[in-house]
Amino acid sequence: PSMTTRFFSNRVKMSERGSPPASMAIGLTGSPEVLIVDKGYLLGKNRAVPSAPDFSPNTDELVANNSLFVTDFRDAGLALAPKRHLAIVACMDSRMDIFQMLGLAHGDAHIIRNAGGVVTDDVIRSLVVSQRLLNTQEVILIHHTNCGLQSISDDGFKKQIEDDCGIRPSWAIEAFTDPYDSVRQSMNRLGHSPFVIFKDHIRGFVYDVETGQLLEVDSDPRHVP
Repeated sequence: PSMTTRFFSNRVKMSERGSPPASMAIGLTGSPEVLIVDKGYLLGKNRAVPSAPDFSPNTDELVANNSLFVTDFRDAGLALAPKRHLAIVACMDSRMDIFQMLGLAHGDAHIIRNAGGVVTDDVIRSLVVSQRLLNTQEVILIHHTNCGLQSISDDGFKKQIEDDCGIRPSWAIEAFTDPYDSVRQSMNRLGHSPFVIFKDHIRGFVYDVETGQLLEVDSDPRHVP
C-alpha cells in the first residue's frame, strides 16, 4: 500500500469512508506516524482489539501492597549471582509460580519468561549474560499444558495483527501444537547455539496445569511422554 509519513498532533479520526480527513493530517508533535492511505488507518494504532469487560487498573493497589511488603522485607544482602548457578526459561503463564512449584528461594535462580517459554534470540541474550557474567551453569526449560500458543498459528495470528494495525510482525510468534515437541526444539536451539557455553546440564519439562506435576521431556525426538 502507498504510505505517507506525517506528524500528527492528535489521534487521527476516521471519516465515514475510512480515510482521515485532510484537515486532521496536520500537526507538530515530533512523533512520526505512517498513514496507510488506501487502508484508512495509522500504523501502530490498534483499532479492532476489544478490552476485557472486567478490566480495571491494578497499579495503585499493587504499589500499596508494596508499602506493606517493605515493612517486613527480608531479602537485603542477597548476592547478585544466583546461589544455585541455575537459569530457568519458562512460559509467562499466570498459573505457574516458578519459585513455589520448584521450592526455590529468592536469590536461587534466574527466571527468564516469555510467551510459550520458547528459546528465542532474546532468551539466548539473557542466558549469555546469566552464564558469562553471573556464573549460571544449568538451564531448565518449562513449558506447560493448555498453552495459549497451542490455539493459534504463526501465519494466522500475524494476519490478524496485520489486519488490525497495518503491518505484519517481523518476529516469529512461535506457536506450537505439542508442548513436548516445543520443549525439544528449545533444547536443540540451546545445544546448537555457539553463545551458550554451559550445555552439560540442560533439561526440559512440561508443567501440567491441572495437577501441578512436572513431566520431563527427553531430548530424543522418539521420546513418548
